[in-house]
Amino acid sequence: MSRETKEKELKELKDLFGKYRVVCIVDMVKMPTKEMQMIKKSLGGRAFVKMNKKSMVEMAMKETGKDLIEHLPKQPALVFTEMDPFVFFKEVNNMKFKVYANEGYAVDKDVIVSPGPTELLPGPAISELQKVGIIAGVEGGKIAVKKQSKILGKGQEVTKDVASVLRKLKMQVAEIRLNVSAIFDGMLYDKETLQLVEIYPQRLKEAFNQALNLSVAIEYPAKENVKYLLMKAYQREKALEKRIG
Repeated sequence: MSRETKEKELKELKDLFGKYRVVCIVDMVKMPTKEMQMIKKSLGGRAFVKMNKKSMVEMAMKETGKDLIEHLPKQPALVFTEMDPFVFFKEVNNMKFKVYANEGYAVDKDVIVSPGPTELLPGPAISELQKVGIIAGVEGGKIAVKKQSKILGKGQEVTKDVASVLRKLKMQVAEIRLNVSAIFDGMLYDKETLQLVEIYPQRLKEAFNQALNLSVAIEYPAKENVKYLLMKAYQREKALEKRIG
């Protein structure tokens, strides 16, 4: 890269830091180009994605006074936006993509191969399938899976042989999403803090249900529990009627 090109890229980065209020730091390790392009398309004009060498990003941060260098991963990308940090994180965190699993990937559920025909021609492939526990044979000139086969259990890691077989069977069992390291919006939000946007609604729901159950148990009336208290009173009345005949 020529000096002029470096200076141009550095200026572009510095201008983006000055233009946008919110900066999202993304770890690009294991993020396929195709899926990254899909994320860019989904974000549309609401965000601008910039990928540069880490050294270039560090230089731009130093010259613009952004104290974010320690949060940069080895292969960073920056997303500039005006969206609320938590709204942005929730949206991109819900963008999930199915991809082929590589060796070492831990599956989040059982991997089961259903019986039926495949597009594989008879040959070495049939031995590869059998090696990972798939019962296979030949039907109509193609390899067919004879019986439903569980080749991985939840939490197990994909082996080299299993990864090869899954590709041959066109089974995408891995799931990826944009790996957000941190978001800066005048103050820094690390990944743990950002994940509260997903955790809090569930916790609030659980707390509400616990409070509702307690209020019904102690018969404390409120608009949220009136119907349950009426049902409880009705059940008591019916039980009392049975006891006194």
